Amino acid sequence: MIVKLIQNLIRFLFLVAIQVVVLNHIQWSGYVNPYVYILFLLLLPVETPKALQLVLGLVTGLVIDMFGNTSGLHAAASVFLMFARPGILRLIAPRDGYDAEVRLIPQVMGLNWFLTYAGILTFLHHLLYFYLEVFRFTEFGMTFLKVVINSAVSLLLIVMGTYLFIRSGKSNERILG
Repeated sequence: MIVKLIQNLIRFLFLVAIQVVVLNHIQWSGYVNPYVYILFLLLLPVETPKALQLVLGLVTGLVIDMFGNTSGLHAAASVFLMFARPGILRLIAPRDGYDAEVRLIPQVMGLNWFLTYAGILTFLHHLLYFYLEVFRFTEFGMTFLKVVINSAVSLLLIVMGTYLFIRSGKSNERILG
């Protein structure tokens, strides 16, 4: 239990640092600004209580908002992601359901399952974030294009991160592990 807590804390600090120090300063043509900090939320254990999931979404979003001066946009989008997560997990659950200790990583669940899971939640997060950022529907098409592009780039970086930094075996865990 304490090992999982420490791993999640390290994962949180690492992803927030990458987001704040590196990724928040990357903007290609004003359209691409990947958000990989949501990987922390995506990798939370299935058995995490729903109330705690929402609180962790809020805290994670507020930390990113503090460093990015985005006035609660990340907090709102992250809470929404965590609100939608249990429903998405039920929707794409394996036939036998989830084991209590299952790790939601592609190495364990399979790449197709992980792409579906992370893709839907990343898209929902980005959809709310970018429409709250614009806060008008006059730019619906351009905003939707930003949502799609950023979701794809973020998902690509998230999947790459899981393969680079997370191992499925207990004996060879890496930093996000």
